[in-house]
Amino acid sequence: MTLNQSAGWRGLGVVSKVAVIILAVICVSLPFWAGPYWIRIGTGIIMWAGLALSWNVICGYAGYISFGHVAFFGIGAYSTAILMQPEYNWNFFATLPVGAVIAGGLAAIVGWPVLKLRGAYFAIGTWALGEAIREFATVVPFTGGSYGLSLPPNTSSAFFYFTMLAATALAYLICYVLLERSRFGYRVKAVRDSEIAARMQGINADRVKIQAFVLSAIIPAVLGGINAYWITFINPDSVLNTIFTDQMVVMVLLGGLGTLWGPALGAAVLYFLSQQFSALFGSSTWYLVFIGILVMAVVLVLPNGLVSLLPGARKRGVLNQVIGGVVGGIHQTKPSAGAATPKEARHDSP
Repeated sequence: MTLNQSAGWRGLGVVSKVAVIILAVICVSLPFWAGPYWIRIGTGIIMWAGLALSWNVICGYAGYISFGHVAFFGIGAYSTAILMQPEYNWNFFATLPVGAVIAGGLAAIVGWPVLKLRGAYFAIGTWALGEAIREFATVVPFTGGSYGLSLPPNTSSAFFYFTMLAATALAYLICYVLLERSRFGYRVKAVRDSEIAARMQGINADRVKIQAFVLSAIIPAVLGGINAYWITFINPDSVLNTIFTDQMVVMVLLGGLGTLWGPALGAAVLYFLSQQFSALFGSSTWYLVFIGILVMAVVLVLPNGLVSLLPGARKRGVLNQVIGGVVGGIHQTKPSAGAATPKEARHDSP
């Protein structure tokens, strides 16, 4: 990775800068000129852009495929719902840090043993985590069990739009600073590309992976809390369904794995099309066939995602690296005798 690959705003061309400014103006002004339907569509796009970003942190940047990311989304949702019950009567904004801390703490505790697994074993482990949290929420009384929980209604669509926009924008800003403009980002990518080489250069790979996992868990927890207040009623099927993780995966692959803006682009395209097709076909599920064909076509024709169509985008082989890691993790072997020594790795490193 060179500095030019993450040059930021100064590295954008005039057309790209104008496009970013126009997009920012549209996002900020949308509730003032759009109707309730389009505000709701915008809120959904923003939420899914944040969720896709969180999955991209652990997979695209750290190289670990997680199938249980919905667990953190559900933890945030239940934290907000429980604390806003009449017996506690917490302020909505005060509940969001609680969900973030619980999700981050769980990610740190679970990540310590699970992140020692590689490839499909890690994916299965995270899937089991998601299912365990779902079963837990179904049987314990304080979550309402399968009956769920109701939250105080708030009819202001603009409130949820701007709250979701602020949370997602802050998440992208933090990820940009940490993953694209700091040493931590270089460490995460070094571990993803070759954990053995990263350890030879003195990087504490275990700590870096746990930190990335915690970061990827906090984002969906906050968005889950906002979503719970938005929809006013939650149960295990509505906030802990595996379909949430599935859609995160598809959106990231559609937009561009291992890129900062790919998840946002994939989320915008997939959510918008799914909502329009759903309205067009009504109760029929045939629109899912068209969505599936579109996703397959993009993955086959643009393996680096839709973000590769943007001006100045560079091709990256992150998808091939991650898939190779899944296969290679099952048959992981010791480094050969010709591997570089720690001294040589430090000498060759930039």
